[in-house]
Amino acid sequence: MERLNKPVIMTAQMGKAEYAWADQLRQRHYPPERNRIGAHITLFHHLPPQALDEIKSAVTALTSIMPKPRARLSGLIHLGNGVAYQLHAPELLSLRMELADRFTGLLVAQDQQTPRLHITVQNKVIPREAQRLFEHLSAGFEPRPFTIRGIGLHYYVDGLWQDIGAWSFRGR
Repeated sequence: MERLNKPVIMTAQMGKAEYAWADQLRQRHYPPERNRIGAHITLFHHLPPQALDEIKSAVTALTSIMPKPRARLSGLIHLGNGVAYQLHAPELLSLRMELADRFTGLLVAQDQQTPRLHITVQNKVIPREAQRLFEHLSAGFEPRPFTIRGIGLHYYVDGLWQDIGAWSFRGR
């Protein structure tokens, strides 16, 4: 694969059924002209491309020994101009924090904060529209298990993402 001098994004990879469900909601509720990528769970928004070998090495080492982290959809988040599903995944968050420690000095301000893991299904709409969707989705929401199968890396290229690779959790 050709190396690009573009920011690297790290995501948690959803199980196939979970991705299909989340992406279908995103397709239905995200403004089509702004919906340029599929449903995702961002772990890091902007890692430097010069550190790609170090990033891949860390991801490979951790996913090879770590089992799939337990995760649950725990609620909805009103984003003001959109709606997201909140993900409760302490083991995934712990992995993310371990990676943040390894990447000290490489992180932009946004990635130095403890993230609120979530899946955005609507954004960049007027607040009234977001409130309606939030109320609609909240009415039928029940917490449930959610499969996280691995870690993905992507280049950010002019608003689109170009896949670099994905690593499955293989530990027992």
